[in-house]
Amino acid sequence: MSAPPAAPVRRLPPWSRYLGDLRLAAENLRSQKTRTLLTALGMIFGVGAVIGMLAIGAGAKQESLQFIERLGVRNLLIESLPAASEQEMQQRRRISPGLTERDVRILQDNIAGIDQISPRRELHPSSVLPLPSHAMPDLYGVLPAYAAIHHLVPQEGRFFDDLDEAASAPVCVLGLGAKVSLLGYGPAVGRYVKINDTWLRVIGVLGQQFSGGGSGPAAHDWNNAIYTPLNTFDYRFWDESFGLKDDLDGVDLSLKPGVDSVATAKVVTAILNSTHHNAQDFTVIVPADLLAQQQQTQRIFTFVMVAIAAISLLVGGIGIMNIVLATVLERTREIGVRRAIGARRGDILRQFLTEAVLISLSGGTLGIIFGYLLSWTIAAAAQWTTIVTSASIVVAFGVSVAVGVIFGIYPARKASRVDPIEALRYE
Repeated sequence: MSAPPAAPVRRLPPWSRYLGDLRLAAENLRSQKTRTLLTALGMIFGVGAVIGMLAIGAGAKQESLQFIERLGVRNLLIESLPAASEQEMQQRRRISPGLTERDVRILQDNIAGIDQISPRRELHPSSVLPLPSHAMPDLYGVLPAYAAIHHLVPQEGRFFDDLDEAASAPVCVLGLGAKVSLLGYGPAVGRYVKINDTWLRVIGVLGQQFSGGGSGPAAHDWNNAIYTPLNTFDYRFWDESFGLKDDLDGVDLSLKPGVDSVATAKVVTAILNSTHHNAQDFTVIVPADLLAQQQQTQRIFTFVMVAIAAISLLVGGIGIMNIVLATVLERTREIGVRRAIGARRGDILRQFLTEAVLISLSGGTLGIIFGYLLSWTIAAAAQWTTIVTSASIVVAFGVSVAVGVIFGIYPARKASRVDPIEALRYE
């Protein structure tokens, strides 16, 4: 009589095996809660640090880009360099007249790429009425073209025009901060402010503007400013420091579309060096060039910060490897039993690798929450702008998973190569 046919071996689908590995790994980690949490701390702090550093970098990038865009990527800013003393000014005057209206006319006649141009005079008032509730606003005498050059859009009233400039009209436009400081939150158009001894009628209020920090135009607080026609400034105000600075504090100009701002800046510098006899009493600022430099600097800054933060991920990965190796030693007998009842090397490898990945996944998830809290704390404590981007979350979380896989492979392979006979003898 022939033997009955052997029953076919039933193989589990791959997803079922992986699900079983996941369930077993979760149970093993749950049985050692404290050790699992301490192991995941390295990943939590690493992912949080990466997200926090990228958030700081993104916030700093946004602020710098806002400031440079505020200056205008098609603009050129010519700034007078004030003399440190009267003696230095006298030495300059022997060779250079300083920045004057004549320079403006020469630039207009010799550079075809100029779209609009505005001389600028500045004054820090000795007195302002109504009394400001915050810092004393600065007064700027400019042409109507200044608003178009810097994209100043009134949220109330209007900016002064050519008729106001020609008539030397006693009118002004307030930055939003100056308006609130002087006149409060109510309507301001039609009211008056007194700058030194001159009353000016408010005809407009600008919207909120981004203000940078630094020197030159970067020191200009666009919100805490009062703008008046240049002729009004010339005929109605006297600057006590007139003898220690040039006739003009600056010249702002915008270029026509398609004109190379960096090349034009070189031409402007050459022309002014000729008229100033190389006195080096001015500087030409190219916002487009600043933008390129800032982007390059920001990339380096971000890479350095992320590299420093990634050290925490590296330490966390080493911690995972150490813990999984210790787990392999503790569960050597269990490995031997599983091998004895039919488990293959791949099953053992997959089990321990799943545990390492689970630790990194849980640490990465908690690290995202920690990164949000870290960014919020930095923004609140240091008054910095921080921006948590989806890219930073994906990068940090992806690296944490990769760290779990990379640092989990060695102990998992070590577990899969345990001799089952020796493992059963292990105490």
